Amino acid sequence: MLRGGLEPWHVIVILALLVLLFGSRKLPDAARSVGQSLRIFKSEMKAAAKDDTPAAQSQAPAAPQAVEASVITPAQQAANDAVPSQDAVQR
Repeated sequence: MLRGGLEPWHVIVILALLVLLFGSRKLPDAARSVGQSLRIFKSEMKAAAKDDTPAAQSQAPAAPQAVEASVITPAQQAANDAVPSQDAVQR
């Protein structure tokens, strides 16, 4: 079924659906934001590669930190759900 991958008519159908779903006004903004995100990702990857020096690799890993946790039973969860929160009361 997908032996040949995407054919040109597949791309045309996908582009037509994008225009129908998002409208022609929002697509340039979306493309601009995707390009900006890719530039940021690329610069972060370069910074990570630059920071990946032998001195940084020889550092000992940080000790794990303790995490506090509590077990909530279904009955307690139901009681918490029944009580309105302060945000809901103020609205």
